[in-house]
Amino acid sequence: MTKKIVITGIGAFTPLATDAPGTWEALLRGESGARTLPAETTQKYEIDLPVKFAATVKESPSEILGRVQAKRLDPSSQYALIAGREAFADAGLEKGAIEPQRLLVDWATGIGGVWTLLDAWDTLRERGARRVLPLTVPMLMPNGPGAAIGMDLEARAGIRTVVSACASSTESVINAYDHLQAGLADVVIAGGSEAAVHPLPIAAFAAMQALSKRNDDPEHASRPYDRDRDGFVLGEGAAALVLETEEHALARGAKIYAEVAGGGVTADAYHITAPEPEGEGAARAVEEALKIAGASPEDVVHINAHATSTPVGDIAEYNAFKRVLGDHIHSVPVSATKGSTGHLLGGAGAIEAMFTALALHNNVLPPTINIENLDEEIPLDVVTSAREVALTPGALAISTSFGFGGHNAVLALRKYA
Repeated sequence: MTKKIVITGIGAFTPLATDAPGTWEALLRGESGARTLPAETTQKYEIDLPVKFAATVKESPSEILGRVQAKRLDPSSQYALIAGREAFADAGLEKGAIEPQRLLVDWATGIGGVWTLLDAWDTLRERGARRVLPLTVPMLMPNGPGAAIGMDLEARAGIRTVVSACASSTESVINAYDHLQAGLADVVIAGGSEAAVHPLPIAAFAAMQALSKRNDDPEHASRPYDRDRDGFVLGEGAAALVLETEEHALARGAKIYAEVAGGGVTADAYHITAPEPEGEGAARAVEEALKIAGASPEDVVHINAHATSTPVGDIAEYNAFKRVLGDHIHSVPVSATKGSTGHLLGGAGAIEAMFTALALHNNVLPPTINIENLDEEIPLDVVTSAREVALTPGALAISTSFGFGGHNAVLALRKYA
């Protein structure tokens, strides 16, 4: 028998704010988290970076975690721990409230502890092997963020890590849904984090022409669906969701944000970085999510799109929507929130799943900022300012994520009655 799975807690540490409510409010106001990088970042190694801005976290995580704990964690783990703790508390839970063997973490990252890895290499070259930190390997491991949350909250049902580029944390939420359906846990903390605003990833993304180069205007650089978009804005941060069965949530009197109705995961097997142009693989992920949700394409009332602001990617995603939804896609309000947050890579899907759940819960669709001239090849109903809507219980929304390697992941959420 299929169980109803619900979201009962949210947490975030993002370029817009240090928590989930602040991030949501800043998003609705149409704010941008993109900013010029400090000189110590752009001038590291005396290299002149072609892109000198990113969507960096709003505040130093050490201000929340304390210097001692922060020093033992890579930034990707710092962000994860802050978001995970917030989501757990927001769900009305505290350590020990859930039997450890029934609490599971399914976390995600796209790159992992890149700051730890590259700083350790600098230390090795400049100061010798004896000065390399003993915790370097645990800090740089991609499973470090999930492990930090799991150890902090004593999650002994499992601590799992997804690494599938920019589809990673949408996959982690879909995995959480599957874990709960299988009875592997009573509560799952799912989400993703990324901390890759470092000179090397910036230079590498810029070399492949993936980043916007609007150094003189960072706040308006990420412009999904705009005719003059020129690439994405690299972002960092984390978002976490607490999932559990409806039965378990109601038994403990938890508030419920939205129902997780299903998810679809597919692969293009086409190109290591470029999406399949016609969106065939992405379309199959949408179809799978709708199938598991028991929904038809006409049931979709809102989409939080992957929409990174790249010339090729945004069109491929539209093609995928068109394949599945047909002409219905032109009447579905679409939000592309990376215009505000930047692209959090492995953390993107989780924050956008959170935005989709909050849109359903609050009856308001978040805006897509920086659109001056909508691309005529993408004739969508793009939400450009916060839009209040009258959603009825059961209203269905999807959140889409697509990553290098041809990874496609789509999450279907319903407004909870």
